[in-house]
Amino acid sequence: MRRAAAAAMGGEEALARQRALGKMSARERIDELLDAGSFREMGQLTGKASYTPEDALKSFLPANAIIGTGRIDGRKVSISADDFTIRGGSSESTNSDKWIYAERFAFEFRMPLVRLVDTAGGSVKLLDQMQSTKIPGYPTWPIVPLLDRVPVVGVALGACAGLGAIKVLGSHFSIMVRDTSQVFAAGPPVVKQAFGVEVDKNALGGYQVHSRKSGVVDNEAADEADALRQVRRFLSYLPRHRGLLAPRVASADDPTRAEEWLKDAVPRNSRRVYDPRQILEAVFDLESIFEIGRYHGGSVITCLARLHGVPVGVMASDPRVAAGAMTLTAANKVERFVELCDTFHLPVVNFVDQPGNMIGVEAEAAGTLLGAVRVLRMIERSRTPWMSIIVRRAYGLAGGMHGRKHGVDGRSINHRLAWPSARWGSIPVEGGVAAAYRREIAAAENPVARREELEAHYHRLASPFRTAERFGIVDIIDPRETRAALCDWIEDAWEVAACLAREA
Repeated sequence: MRRAAAAAMGGEEALARQRALGKMSARERIDELLDAGSFREMGQLTGKASYTPEDALKSFLPANAIIGTGRIDGRKVSISADDFTIRGGSSESTNSDKWIYAERFAFEFRMPLVRLVDTAGGSVKLLDQMQSTKIPGYPTWPIVPLLDRVPVVGVALGACAGLGAIKVLGSHFSIMVRDTSQVFAAGPPVVKQAFGVEVDKNALGGYQVHSRKSGVVDNEAADEADALRQVRRFLSYLPRHRGLLAPRVASADDPTRAEEWLKDAVPRNSRRVYDPRQILEAVFDLESIFEIGRYHGGSVITCLARLHGVPVGVMASDPRVAAGAMTLTAANKVERFVELCDTFHLPVVNFVDQPGNMIGVEAEAAGTLLGAVRVLRMIERSRTPWMSIIVRRAYGLAGGMHGRKHGVDGRSINHRLAWPSARWGSIPVEGGVAAAYRREIAAAENPVARREELEAHYHRLASPFRTAERFGIVDIIDPRETRAALCDWIEDAWEVAACLAREA
């Protein structure tokens, strides 16, 4: 009876309401995510039972957390799924030891953890059950140590408030489903009580807020099936735990493949833009790019990809968004991404076209420079192998953060190549000329001609080949050689990554 009740979840009526919202049940989500037949459930008998006077079982209400292990592409994961059909998935209407056990199991046995979150958070009705209240917190929950040991994924599949939000966001990769999931510290009723403001749950914490503006959630999904596909894809680039290397896959893509159009991919006119995603597609293994955080912090692209089958982290400036400048949201995204790559020893390739930190009244008020300093600290503290390809601009503090210059031991190699289109310095030539020669230009008989003359002079001095003459750059390569250069580098980088994994 207990197992049958657990399989029935909240009953047909509750399941019908769930489906009417376009949502799968918790068990359907698990089946969709895992390899067929691989789920091994734990704690199925956990719940609330009532008995007759003769101690015979009268009824059984299962816990609204379903946990266990399963396989994704043959590799073991620990999984925890909230069952919204039982008391709205409330975190305080279940046995917290159960869902925490899935997390402790992942930590103890060093396997990735996937949280399928669909919880209304805490409930005041708990006070009736306990006849007292409690100080917030779960002393046995290893939320922080987990992030230092195994990959953790949080998927928002409903209104995730309070603890539910933390379970989504306390991860290396977070996803929310458009229109059917929300993430917030507290939902609309609590907001109304606190501030007297009526707000729709999507306007408060939907994907338009967190996937496209705040950057609190990494990715959005078209539907639940898409979200679960993204979970599988993300984990395919990562190791079981940080003491192992991520899986290398066989690749039929020629490591010396050279796309002819790359030689003209970056316009010489710095005011013209280009599509950096097309460059990435041409350089990395075909169909291997998985982007993280596409819709926020768009001046920097962050993604996972493969080079000759080896998983790598990739960053690229996007001149089409904020001219590629380092905004606060972009800084937050980069900081998290570098931490992910360093934790799991994924070599990083950075395609640099960085004009500098975002400037202006709004950028200063937002504390953009502090975000940039945090990125600098994260990059310098990282140990994973790093390669920078400067494709156009590298100016100012943000331009200087293209790679490690010192590292944790003070002996890191700042390994970098450049394309002939690259330019760098403390300030762009055009802005520098305008500032340094403002009076001279204004007093000239032909101010425009004088400004252009000065700019041409300094552009000649700023040629990347002059830097190469002094070994300020390792090499300047034909853009068509980029894939071959990176596929050669990754063999050495992978050896270093293996050493780092053994030390972890």
